[in-house]
Amino acid sequence: MAAVLETLTVPRASGFPAASLAPIRSSSVCALSGSRKPVKFPDIRGLKIHSSYTRGSLGSSGLNSILARRGARIVCEAQEISVEAAVPPITDTTWQSLVLESDFPVLIEFWAPWCGPCRMIHPVIDELAKQYIGKLKCYKVNTDECPSIATRYGIRSIPTVMIFKNGEKKDTVIGAVPKSTLTTSIEKFL
Repeated sequence: MAAVLETLTVPRASGFPAASLAPIRSSSVCALSGSRKPVKFPDIRGLKIHSSYTRGSLGSSGLNSILARRGARIVCEAQEISVEAAVPPITDTTWQSLVLESDFPVLIEFWAPWCGPCRMIHPVIDELAKQYIGKLKCYKVNTDECPSIATRYGIRSIPTVMIFKNGEKKDTVIGAVPKSTLTTSIEKFL
């Protein structure tokens, strides 16, 4: 996943109550757009305050005074979104046993972490995996981590959903499609 993380220095603040923080202006973003507009960030739980001192070496009042005097770095640590909630990943080593030798029809989603439409279809695939439990196996292939599988099956666009039965590719659906489209495709092979 490609992401831009910025560091913000907060000078002379004795505490960081949420209500006292004003909207943040980002000079690098404004410089690119050619105008000075405030940038509103969504509420994120991943903000942490880092200083060059540890709590073990200073008491809590000592840390607050250092933060007040020298400022602190607020760092946004990106939180990973689990795409494996209901659908496990497939790799080159597990492809043969889990897909080609499966006794059930298998739905495979080819995706990548940087793909927006892939993120849109993840919940749909998760719902289908729960809906067809015991009738259909669902897996995901990260095309960045397993490019050989994607190349073998001619994946040129993601997300691509393929259905396999008895080790053979039976159907392909390309793009972020509605659940009904995937359900129609699945029902043909159950």
